[in-house]
Amino acid sequence: MTETHQSFSSSEDTILRVGSSSPPQAVAQSISKCISESNQFPALRAIGHGAVGQAVKAIAIARGYVAPRGIDLAVVVGFDTVENSDGKEISAMVFKTFAR
Repeated sequence: MTETHQSFSSSEDTILRVGSSSPPQAVAQSISKCISESNQFPALRAIGHGAVGQAVKAIAIARGYVAPRGIDLAVVVGFDTVENSDGKEISAMVFKTFAR
């Protein structure tokens, strides 16, 4: 059986990498800045439960940052496969943001 893999994030997405030590307020500011300056809704990529938690917090904070501009920030969650520094494929959670 042949399995084909389709990436959840496309090559034209702006991808913000979130780590377990990423400050959620700083990530939220990056999301807001990306939306306001380039009118692009970024995708966040997180590997590991700590990074996923920080990404979720950042999205919640960013909703508050962009709401006064009339933007209802929403997210779709999926998985992507990335290569680590050893060349091994690992799974990452991807949070694609968009306006509702």
